[in-house]
Amino acid sequence: MSASEKKIMKYFRKAVTDYGLLDNTEGVMVGLSGGKDSLTLLLMMKLFLTSSKYKYRLAAGHIDLGFGSDTAPLEAFCRQLDVPLYIEHTNISQVVFDYRQEQSPCSLCANMRRGALNNLAADQGYPKVALGHHLDDVAETVLLNMCFNGRMACFKPKTWLSNREVTVIRPLVYVDERAISTYTRQQALPVIDSCCPANTHTKRQDMKEALHNIEAFAPAAKRRILSALQAQPDSGWQPIPREERMAAEKAAEGVVL
Repeated sequence: MSASEKKIMKYFRKAVTDYGLLDNTEGVMVGLSGGKDSLTLLLMMKLFLTSSKYKYRLAAGHIDLGFGSDTAPLEAFCRQLDVPLYIEHTNISQVVFDYRQEQSPCSLCANMRRGALNNLAADQGYPKVALGHHLDDVAETVLLNMCFNGRMACFKPKTWLSNREVTVIRPLVYVDERAISTYTRQQALPVIDSCCPANTHTKRQDMKEALHNIEAFAPAAKRRILSALQAQPDSGWQPIPREERMAAEKAAEGVVL
């Protein structure tokens, strides 16, 4: 294991044990967009599967938004990992940009994409969906909600969706985006650039830049934001009870760090 891989796996394992994200009985479909985060997540899920006591079924799911992106690199990557890849072709781009002509398209697109992925996972028999949100996403989401919605809120590391009977997990929520970027370069992962015309022209990108400026004088800002979120009674970010965490850690003890 490289130093960067060890660092990511350390935080991956902590999230898994803190929130009870994985077990031995359920299949997990990783949402594979082709970005650095989802590629890293799939690699970590495969590594954790082969080196820990967890023996979940693993697959990848890609939602084709209709921009005409080339999925061949993703198909080759999944063959290399011996992970089945399911591709769902959609017209989400047409709905968002042509039919609805959204001025701020990201929210609608994200909701439709996640809905398509959840349906794909459920239809293929995978009751868990893993998404590649990381620590920066957590901090940015909290700040966006505080600045624009007047509340301290964020997505959760583990969410049960009763309408599709799918559990969404986010095993990278403790991992800094810079560590993922470094790992992606070192491993030469087949990152696919986004074809979306709204890419980088979003409030989230503005908040990413603002957070970078905050870190210049408060280097631990992202982890402090995470700690504040965990301190909120009903945020869904409190780690599971100690006894359950110990059982999860015992199952993960095969991982070499």
